[in-house]
Amino acid sequence: MRTRRTVTTLLVALAALIAATAAPTTATQAATGAPYCGITWGSADKTAGALSSAPLIDVRTGRHDCHDRVVFEFDGPVTGYSVAYGETYTEGEGLPLSPYTAGGALLRVSLRAPAYDDEHLATVPYRTGEHAANVLRYQTLRDVVFGGSFEGYSTFAVGVRARLPFRVFVLAGPGSHSRIVLDVAHQWQE
Repeated sequence: MRTRRTVTTLLVALAALIAATAAPTTATQAATGAPYCGITWGSADKTAGALSSAPLIDVRTGRHDCHDRVVFEFDGPVTGYSVAYGETYTEGEGLPLSPYTAGGALLRVSLRAPAYDDEHLATVPYRTGEHAANVLRYQTLRDVVFGGSFEGYSTFAVGVRARLPFRVFVLAGPGSHSRIVLDVAHQWQE
């Protein structure tokens, strides 16, 4: 009788130990889930390209099934950018834009091209601190604020709902123009 009780106790303890060891693996698999829409971009800093003299001429946004998009269009070839989560400061003055930008997280967008022409006249219709796009009814984007242009660099604060995966890439065209595209996913996983 005593042996049976000891064996039963050992079996119960062994079953509990196996269940405790297996549970984190199952929970981890459930927590990670499948990538949302197959998106594997991540939220780490993204930087590429060199400085260009082709001026910024347009900023527009778009809604897609899996992400929201910001497009920066230039009058000539541009490949340089740096995009990361964090505080964004105005070019030339160094004032933080977070108090003026809607969203739970802020993407700091530095474009390696000016927002003015060879005569130093603005090539975009907004001033430092002004909202550059209407993102009403967007799932992820909350704001796009112009941070100014100084010494060949143009800055934007892009407010998003939360820290989410994003990607940045360059497109040629239309014509001799080029575009830097920022996509921000609607969520991390399905």
